[in-house]
Amino acid sequence: MTQLRKISKVGLCVVTILCAVRVRAQVGDPATLIKEKLVAQIKLTKATDAHDDIVTAGDVVVLHKDGLMMCSSASSYAYSNTYENGVLSGNLNNRTKDAAKNFLRGKLPFGGGGSATDAANNGCPSRKFVTGEKFWVTDIEIAKDNSGIIVSTFSDPYNNVRYYGEIKFPFPNKHSVPPADDEVKAVQEVFTVQPADSNNGDNGNSGSGQNQAQNQNQVQNGPAPAPAATPAAPAAPMAPIAPPPPPSDQAAAPPKTISVGQTRDTVIATWGQPTKDIKLSSKEILVYPDMKVTLVSGKVSDVQ
Repeated sequence: MTQLRKISKVGLCVVTILCAVRVRAQVGDPATLIKEKLVAQIKLTKATDAHDDIVTAGDVVVLHKDGLMMCSSASSYAYSNTYENGVLSGNLNNRTKDAAKNFLRGKLPFGGGGSATDAANNGCPSRKFVTGEKFWVTDIEIAKDNSGIIVSTFSDPYNNVRYYGEIKFPFPNKHSVPPADDEVKAVQEVFTVQPADSNNGDNGNSGSGQNQAQNQNQVQNGPAPAPAATPAAPAAPMAPIAPPPPPSDQAAAPPKTISVGQTRDTVIATWGQPTKDIKLSSKEILVYPDMKVTLVSGKVSDVQ
């Protein structure tokens, strides 16, 4: 009977564990949810294995805290940083451990009796990044001991040197994972994705690689053709120039008239010399192209 009770208790424990695992599988692992939420917000960049170039460009992110340390791409390990209690700082202890591991693997000589710390300092040409500078995110992972989220960083070239590092966001309680939104907020305190409308106009080493894909297309397909010039509209014909008006003081010539009683001299002065001048005794007929003027005793007596 006692043995049966023990078996029953063991069975109950097994069932409880299976139920817990099943519930956890249904709601999702909390740390995995944090990673998925961050990856959904930040498009990751793919770098070469040698950390000397970008294969696929992702989102450019903007740093909001001073003190982010990165090692040159020639270093065999990334510079480790920690963000805790609102402070971003390089983690020299982790660098020393990494240097010691690499020394044991034969990758880093201590040289001259130096320590692992010396190897960490000398084996990693580094650069400190400050607020406003920009870089890439190449990976987001959960720490192996489930103590936090680790974000891998990668920079554009500075004097032909690229830098890379890691930022660890430790969970406040080592024995429990915080809500996903809280951890995402902590990451956003350190950096956020650069707004789309500010991609243009970046200076020197701040997101220039984001246009890498566009530049590759331009190299392959050639530069985009310049827009065709718009033909100029034909000039409108000039309006004809109107003749000048006649002078205002120019009086119209009076019509020529002839009447009975006018003298011969008046007729000649007005109409000019006749085409014919016929004299008959006391009469004289002055013939013009369109009229005949009869004079008697030197004065007009009839006009035809």
